[in-house]
Amino acid sequence: MSSFRPVDEQLAILMRGADFGDEQTRATMEAELRERLAESARTNRPLRVYCGFDPTASDLHLGHTVPMRKLAQFQELGHEVIFLIGSFTALIGDPSDKTSARRKLTEAEVREYARTFTDQAWKVLDPQRTLVMYNGDWLAKLTFKDIIELASNFTVQQFLVRENFAQRLERGDPIWLHEFFYALMQGYDAVATRTDVQIGGTDQLFNLLAGRKLMEAFGLRPQTILTLPILVGTDGVLRMSKTTGNHIGINEPPEVMFGKIMSIPDSAMRNYADLVTRWTPDDIARRFALLEAGQLHPRDLKMQLAAEIVEAFHGPQAAAAAEEHFRTVFQQRELPPAIPDFPLAVPTPLADVLTDAGLASSKSEVRRLVQQGGVRVDGERVSDFNLPVDPAQRPIIQIGRRKFIRIVPA
Repeated sequence: MSSFRPVDEQLAILMRGADFGDEQTRATMEAELRERLAESARTNRPLRVYCGFDPTASDLHLGHTVPMRKLAQFQELGHEVIFLIGSFTALIGDPSDKTSARRKLTEAEVREYARTFTDQAWKVLDPQRTLVMYNGDWLAKLTFKDIIELASNFTVQQFLVRENFAQRLERGDPIWLHEFFYALMQGYDAVATRTDVQIGGTDQLFNLLAGRKLMEAFGLRPQTILTLPILVGTDGVLRMSKTTGNHIGINEPPEVMFGKIMSIPDSAMRNYADLVTRWTPDDIARRFALLEAGQLHPRDLKMQLAAEIVEAFHGPQAAAAAEEHFRTVFQQRELPPAIPDFPLAVPTPLADVLTDAGLASSKSEVRRLVQQGGVRVDGERVSDFNLPVDPAQRPIIQIGRRKFIRIVPA
């Protein structure tokens, strides 16, 4: 007897939120997934499902958790999940969402970034039921002959019709040959892992389809693909990315995460509600119906959104404290209840204090923050980035809305 839930029930959960860009692709993939789930139930064999994550930065952000949540749904339904770290593909750089060439990382950078990825993944996935793999284990072993054979399955025209490449071609910007290899490498991941289902963002559709094509070329049943919408960053426009600075890290302190979510434009709230909350579709629809009817203020809905997301990653107590911190600092314009101390032995220029305390990366950044009116000492906006800071006066320095330190004698 099968240990899996009924196929229709599984399908409803797994197709929720999927977006393929056109109804025909959706219908095809839904039919394929239904067939695979039915086979899984008959044979009592779990589906093998994966999603790849290139370690191009040290931390995972909320955008990464969108496909991870879908992996978790498969996991909760009893299927086998692979968390694939792109230890090799990160060296090339995925051009899928890029309108210019991406900086190539060094092997040392990739190793360092990959080291922290798995620990952070356990905020969403069950470590006891997750298989972690690294695509460098098979991609690094491919010969030049292997690469030629992979490339023979595609035409240059197929790559050039991709929107990002087409835009660069029209502008006369360079398209580097190594960028074409990325889709080949990701496609080969599907061959190497022998997966039933691959999950990715809508911008990854070309690469996922490449995986299907290569699996067929190797005599394998092509994987079913599920693509999910892209989470926008705090600017409400661009895809969330650490490179563009519009990200919300899942390891960031609760009060920082809460504040960043409160800073997103109202127009981005539905995107966040759909992709990074645990709310049901009915619950989301109800909240936004109240918003549309004027019965729920946008600020209040955003507060609910921030509390829900922070609670998901840090727990209910941290979420409550982060909300109280936000109300105190931002709404009531009061100081937060806990301000870290920074000891100084002698009066020191403000720029040195902020860089030494890690509140700014350089003196030029301090100069910019001061010029923009973003630095206050004891509540007063500062105009001199070299203002002497006297520890005997125990001043409180504020950077923007979220960062505070109290200067104390060493």
